[in-house]
Amino acid sequence: GADLDQRFGPQIGSRPIIWHIMKIYEAAGFTDFIICCGYKSAMIKSYFVNYFTENYDITVDLAKNDVAFHGNPTEKWKITMVDTGLETMTGGRIKRVRDYLGDETFCLAYGDTVADVDINAAVNFHESHGKKATVTAVPSPGRFGILELDGDKNVSGFYEKPFNEMGWINGGFFVLEPSVIDYIDGDETIWERAPLEDLSKDGELVAYQHTGFWQPMDTLRDKRELEMHWESGHAPWTMS
Repeated sequence: GADLDQRFGPQIGSRPIIWHIMKIYEAAGFTDFIICCGYKSAMIKSYFVNYFTENYDITVDLAKNDVAFHGNPTEKWKITMVDTGLETMTGGRIKRVRDYLGDETFCLAYGDTVADVDINAAVNFHESHGKKATVTAVPSPGRFGILELDGDKNVSGFYEKPFNEMGWINGGFFVLEPSVIDYIDGDETIWERAPLEDLSKDGELVAYQHTGFWQPMDTLRDKRELEMHWESGHAPWTMS
């Protein structure tokens, strides 16, 4: 476990946190993923390229130079891993995968947060309001930026990490139209700054409110709490 954690990054149980996030989407019927790789890009690619070898029984016939895999993978995923640069900011990473997105509505998630968000309900909500962007809003634990919502759940203000304010925060699960990429200048663009602020000013950012389980893995304490949930066999973010 510790070895994978050092090679790949944060994990819960024996799986990287990104796997847990992908399972959340799988439970909602999503199987086509794009991973914006940066730091440890090669390790992320290696993990999924060797996924079958590491997770299933295999028979190696050295005489015939043949490898047989046993069993069928539970995950029916198609994963496109794109090297988006070591220093690229969050907005720039989204812009760099534009060619892989097509012209359909897509979901975006941060790689460090798990939740029991109803992804399909968020998508339906997004489609119902016809705006360019939906952000999942969660109650603030007091250490994150604040979303200002009006009566129609439009995001009328977006403020990153003020002090001593309570309210709704950016939960890191988005439903987006491809046109949001027009709000991103380039590699230096931080998604949470100008793009979301400008979408909000244009009346194109709406909040899907989620009051269930939500937890990022920002600290060692967070990691320990998530590990405890996982080891209990009833992790609240597991939905399949």
